[in-house]
Amino acid sequence: MRNLSILGSTGSVGTSTLDVVQRHPDRFRIFALTANRQAAALVEQCRRFQPRFAVIGDESLHASVADALHGSGTAVLSGAAALDRVAAAPEADTVMAAIVGAAGLASSLAAAGAGKRILLANKEALVMAGPLFMDAVKKSRATLLPIDSEHNAIFQCLPPASSAAGVRRILLTGSGGPFRTTPLEDLRKVTPEQACAHPNWVMGKKISVDSATMMNKALEVIEAHWLFGLPAARIEVLIHPQSVVHSMVEYEDGSVLAQLGNPDMRTPIAHALAYPDRIDAGVARLDLAALAKLTFEAPDFQRFPALGFAYRALVQGGTAAATLNAANEYAVAAFLGGAMPFDRIAGLIGEVARMAPVRTAATLADVLAADQQARSLAQTLHQAEMERVA
Repeated sequence: MRNLSILGSTGSVGTSTLDVVQRHPDRFRIFALTANRQAAALVEQCRRFQPRFAVIGDESLHASVADALHGSGTAVLSGAAALDRVAAAPEADTVMAAIVGAAGLASSLAAAGAGKRILLANKEALVMAGPLFMDAVKKSRATLLPIDSEHNAIFQCLPPASSAAGVRRILLTGSGGPFRTTPLEDLRKVTPEQACAHPNWVMGKKISVDSATMMNKALEVIEAHWLFGLPAARIEVLIHPQSVVHSMVEYEDGSVLAQLGNPDMRTPIAHALAYPDRIDAGVARLDLAALAKLTFEAPDFQRFPALGFAYRALVQGGTAAATLNAANEYAVAAFLGGAMPFDRIAGLIGEVARMAPVRTAATLADVLAADQQARSLAQTLHQAEMERVA
């Protein structure tokens, strides 16, 4: 029986995790569930799974959640400190880190420092603070299991010890999103609804937009560097529209191992929850005969400039990746809020990446300072552009 805390339980990964958990009540017990502002969803989850703790990030919602769960046996906490507390709590041996974006960095680090079995869906923890995070994992002897379908696939294709010995390169596959073949001149007219309509995956809005720009894949390149210890030159991206081959590992002897499955996040979640065992995830069986064909193509770096940003950030090191992530989070939020056209997202990110200074990232404070500086710069550039247009 594993005691599990789910950080970000109301998001797409969190709800998929609970779907797998409820299929195996003999293997998993929920210790804590957390959400930022989705109070009603959090309350409903707590009534179903009866965790010991519920954490609502927005402290103004504490009273309403506490009132709704009064007498249920679930203690309600709120705020960032409470999130870190349940992430590191000794009663829970496993933590699903599924908070999207920079907001999940501190709690993921708290879980790593506490030596947890970490199911990492928050790629930004490694993008922003890769050396710090991996050092915390090593020092505390935490177990790190990747949840992103691509990194989970690579993990499954590596030798049992997850060693990179004999590995020539890893191939991260990506669908290319909904605009893989859309004429570039038409991208300015793209709406948030269109950008969030991924052809294969059901995801949250932010990660859906990242998939449409392939910034999601760019961040995954950086994540793969820290997870598997390979240089940027041995991490490649391949467009695979069907989203069935989730990633591949090529070995020195010419062998290429691939992990296949239907595009459903419950597969990598179930793999990590039960590792090294295998359990039912509730996912439909893959019918290769029905698929008929699988296709692959090289990515177009002009269409998807975000990929180039990632490789450049890895070469620069220091705070470069944290800056890249922060600029992207600002730009995506502006697009979703109707304040920026889709085809301007990558342009703003590139400008911030070029203008922001790259400093050492020796501490979490260094990383957070770079994050805030990049957001401020992105806002300044964006506002100046809107004033010019007006």
